[in-house]
Amino acid sequence: MKSFYSQNELNAIDFKSIGKNVLISRFARLYSPSTLSIGDNVRIDDFCILSGDIKLGSHIHIGAYCALYGAGGIRMCDFSGLSSRVSIYSASDDYLGGALTNPCIPDKYREIDTGIVKMEKHSLIGANSVVLPNSTLGEGAVVGAISLVKGNLSEWSIYAGIPAKRIKNRDREIIYKYEREIARQNETN
Repeated sequence: MKSFYSQNELNAIDFKSIGKNVLISRFARLYSPSTLSIGDNVRIDDFCILSGDIKLGSHIHIGAYCALYGAGGIRMCDFSGLSSRVSIYSASDDYLGGALTNPCIPDKYREIDTGIVKMEKHSLIGANSVVLPNSTLGEGAVVGAISLVKGNLSEWSIYAGIPAKRIKNRDREIIYKYEREIARQNETN
């Protein structure tokens, strides 16, 4: 048995849309694939969970054991990526004590923070990090391993920690150069 679904198997899944050169592990779990859009050149590794309203651009890698919970929407733009064991929540219970928590409780007794999580082009999240609802990683923003993201991160900056704090700028020129080279290669193919 091959570790990734074949193109015919992917075409048989009811995706909202799917591009070319997509590799999805047979050990990944895709809940509600009709709400999942996938661009070109995407790889989703073993033991990932993707659930809800999720849109993946092109040239994206999602490492093993990642969990994307898209009740409030998740958008990963081109060239963004997740290292292993990243969890993204676009909806989360309020744990402050003013309401009951967990999906087995009727909604009228819960307080749920819901909002889109967006990763702009060239943004990356390091291993074992968590992203909470209503968060945006600006273009080129990077989050170091074992970090907690809540809110908006500035473009072309490096963040780390709990909560994630800005450490320094990230160089963008070489990244743009390589992006242009890939675009030229795609034009000739």
